[in-house]
Amino acid sequence: MSDTATVYRHQRHTHRTALTDPPVRHIAIVGGGTAGWMTALLLANSSYGERIKVTVLESPQVGAIGVGEGSTPWMRGFFEEIGIEESEWMPACDATYKAGITFDGWSTRPGFERYFHAFASMLDNLTMTQFVDNVHRRLNREDVHAHPDHYFIAARLARECKAPRPRHEFPFDVWYGYHFDSVKLGQFLHRKALERGIRHLPRHVNAVQCDEHGDIAALQLEGDERFEADFFIDCTGFSGLLIEKTLKTPYTSYADALFNDAAVAMPTPLDGPIMSQTISTALRHGWAWKIPLTARYGNGYVYSTAHCTPEQAETELRRHLGLLDADVPARHLRMRTGRVDRHWHRNCLAVGLAQGFIEPLEATALMLVQRTASLFVKALEKGDLGEAAQAGFNAAMNTQFDGTRDYIVAHYKTNTRSDTDYWRANAANTHLSEPLVRLLRTWLASRPIADGIRRGTFGQGYPVMSWYSLLAGMGLFPDDVGSHVSGDAPHSLAAIDNLIERSARNFPDHRELLGAIPPRPREETLQVYFW
Repeated sequence: MSDTATVYRHQRHTHRTALTDPPVRHIAIVGGGTAGWMTALLLANSSYGERIKVTVLESPQVGAIGVGEGSTPWMRGFFEEIGIEESEWMPACDATYKAGITFDGWSTRPGFERYFHAFASMLDNLTMTQFVDNVHRRLNREDVHAHPDHYFIAARLARECKAPRPRHEFPFDVWYGYHFDSVKLGQFLHRKALERGIRHLPRHVNAVQCDEHGDIAALQLEGDERFEADFFIDCTGFSGLLIEKTLKTPYTSYADALFNDAAVAMPTPLDGPIMSQTISTALRHGWAWKIPLTARYGNGYVYSTAHCTPEQAETELRRHLGLLDADVPARHLRMRTGRVDRHWHRNCLAVGLAQGFIEPLEATALMLVQRTASLFVKALEKGDLGEAAQAGFNAAMNTQFDGTRDYIVAHYKTNTRSDTDYWRANAANTHLSEPLVRLLRTWLASRPIADGIRRGTFGQGYPVMSWYSLLAGMGLFPDDVGSHVSGDAPHSLAAIDNLIERSARNFPDHRELLGAIPPRPREETLQVYFW
C-alpha cells in the first residue's frame, strides 16, 4: 500500500484553438447566482471562446439563497483555470483559507469525541502509511494511536490558526479550500463574466416553450418577449424550472437517508486570530456550522423539521452562540436533498440546486457545480452532444452525487449519540446504499477498504484518506481494543510529531497572510497525492 495516485494536477489554462465549428451557437443560462456565473465563466474559457454566445438571464424577482460559505479544494482549481488570482477575488469576497473541517460532538467514544477531516498535503505521503497501519492494528484490537489528527499537517495548521498556503521556499503544497461571503462571490463572478463577454439579461422568465420534438425552443419573458437559444442551462435553484417543471425529468430523493431539510443562519462578530477551518458541532437535532470570514463568523444550524420546529432550532442556535437575548436577525431556509436522474436532458443541462443538493456538511455544492460545468465543457469541445454523450455524462454525474451522498450519510450512521430521537434514528437508519453497506461491513470485519475504494467497488466520490479519517475519527473500532498484543514495533509518533512540527513553521499566520495575499508564480503546478 505504498503507491500513490494523483487526484489533482492542474496547470494554468493556456489558449486552445478549436478546429471545428461549435455544436451550438447560443447558450442561455437561466438563473445567475454562483452556479450560473461559474458555469458562464467556464464556457467563456472553453476552446470556442466567443464563438459561442452565452447569455445569463437573471430574474430581478428572485434573490440569491446565499447559504454556502465554504468550499472544497476543487474551487482553487476553478480560479486557476480561469486565470483569476486569489489576491484579486479573496479580498473582494471576505474570503479566508480552509485547511479542513473539525467535527465536534458527533461521537461519544472516549478519545474520539472530536476529529479533523484534513485536506490533503504532499507531506501526507510521509505519514499516511503509518496512519493506515495503526488503524488496521486498532481494528485488530491492538492498543495503538489511530486518531487522524495526529498524522496530517492540515490538522496542525488549523489548530494553530495558520494559513494552509506555505511560504514560497517550502516546496510542499496543501490542497486547501476557502471560506467566503457567497453573495459577494456571486457578484464578483458576475462582474468577471461581463468583462469576458458574457451577456446579461435581467429579465424574469414567465414560461418555457418546447418544439414538436420535446426540446426547449424558447423562453417567454416578462413583457411577452420571446427569447430563443440552441441550448439551455437550468440554474433556477430548487424550482428546477427547465429540468423538472418543463422537461419532467424524474427526481431521486435522498430524504430517507439524509433527514435534514432546513437551516437557520445568523452572523457573529470576529476578533482575534482567524481560524483556517470550518467547525461542525453536533446539536440536538442536527449540527451547527461556524465559518470564519475576514469580517465576521458565519453561523448556522442544519436540522430536521421532523424532529424540531424552526422556532426550536433558532432558539437552540441562539443558545449555542450565546445570543438568546441578542437582537441579531436569523434567516430561515428550507432545502431538498436528492438529484435529478438526468442532469443533461435533451437540450438542457441542470447545474447547481436545479440538478440536486446534498446537505452542507462537507461543503460539496460548488464542487458539484464545477464538476458538472467542466464535464459539459469537455463534451462541448469534443463536438458531440448526442444521446451516447448524454448517457455517459449522466452516469458520471449520478455516480458523483450518489458517492458524495454515501460519504455524508456515513457521518450520521456512525454517530454514537443517544440523547435525542434524531441521533438515535440516524444510527438506526437502514436506508443505506449497497456500496455503503459493503464498505462499512468491510471496515467492521477489520479488512482494508483502500482497494475497494480505488476499484470503485464502494466509497466513490471521496479518496481513501477521507474515508479512513472519517471512520477512525469517529472511533469506529472494536470495544475490546487492547485484547491483542503484537510483537511488531509500533510507529514512532514522536518522529511524526517532529516532522509535522518542523513543517508547520513554514506556514504563515492566517490573518497575516490575508493582509497581503501574494500572487502565485505563473509556472506553478499543483500536485497533491492521496492514497
